[in-house]
Amino acid sequence: MSGTGSTPEAHPEALPVIDLSLADGTPEDRRRLHDELRAAATGVGFFQLVGHGVTQEEKAALTGAMRAFFALPEADRLAVSNLNSPHYRGYTRTGDERTGGSQDWRDQLDIGAELPPHAPGAGEPPYWWLEGPNQWPTALPELRTAALGWIDHLGTVARRLLHELLASIGARPDFYDDAFAGHPHLRLKLVRYPGTAPDGAGQGVGAHKDYGFITLLLQDTVGGLQVERPDGTFLDVPPLDGAFVVNLGELLEVATDGYLKATSHRVVSPAGARERFSVPFFYNPRLDAHIEPLDFPLAHHAPGATEDPANPLFADFGFNEWKGYTRAHPEVTRRHHAALA
Repeated sequence: MSGTGSTPEAHPEALPVIDLSLADGTPEDRRRLHDELRAAATGVGFFQLVGHGVTQEEKAALTGAMRAFFALPEADRLAVSNLNSPHYRGYTRTGDERTGGSQDWRDQLDIGAELPPHAPGAGEPPYWWLEGPNQWPTALPELRTAALGWIDHLGTVARRLLHELLASIGARPDFYDDAFAGHPHLRLKLVRYPGTAPDGAGQGVGAHKDYGFITLLLQDTVGGLQVERPDGTFLDVPPLDGAFVVNLGELLEVATDGYLKATSHRVVSPAGARERFSVPFFYNPRLDAHIEPLDFPLAHHAPGATEDPANPLFADFGFNEWKGYTRAHPEVTRRHHAALA
């Protein structure tokens, strides 16, 4: 293929499957990996990732603890409600999160790196509120162990993937290492979609783009994830055993002037009362990281980043994360940050 990236098909029928273990192979293996990464990242902006080194045992530990959490009585889940947390950590009841102003029919547990609370001082930006401790259900100590281990391991996988992705477009692989130094803002959500909403609405989560760097999604066997094609139709993403679904965030699109693609995606609620479980992991830089434009030799081929006047992006990552959480969780915002939102 040419070095300028691939032209996306009008109607792709499946996401590319990319094997990260090719990075450890021969020079030909690495060229194949980089060609496939470049094609996916400049085309659909999504792919399935295998060869990542996350074991079935690790997945089973996390998904088992997740299902045990959602099986707890509602009172136990509400004991760790994110309404208790100025850091937006904890449990969100079904219907309490919003995407694009509309209600998402799912409940979830928000978890991040375990850090002391950072209440912003005079002159400090409000996004420091997003750094702090998690809330853990006392009945499930194994959840803390599995979730924090997941953050550590997927952080390593995502760092390696970012390095290979940057290399695939001729950039220096460590270009953004400084932005991730110290305490990168690594988050995951444990998500349950409990079936179709009582009013029949099918919005598990509404169409959106992730605004950070890279998302790695573990989904169960139920399905429902859809990726928007260039013509506005949606492609179903059936689960692939052993794979993570990977998508790029808007900051990478902006940093490459549109050469790398962030793509809208959504989840359609499972039919009836059938449950769906998923775990998105968000690999993002430090809250105070300033994201510089990427220096790469093919920048003159960049088509320009998509602009959304209703959702401007900031070069300082923390302002994007703050905007996202304050909009998605309005009750938490009103309770803890009414003067800042």
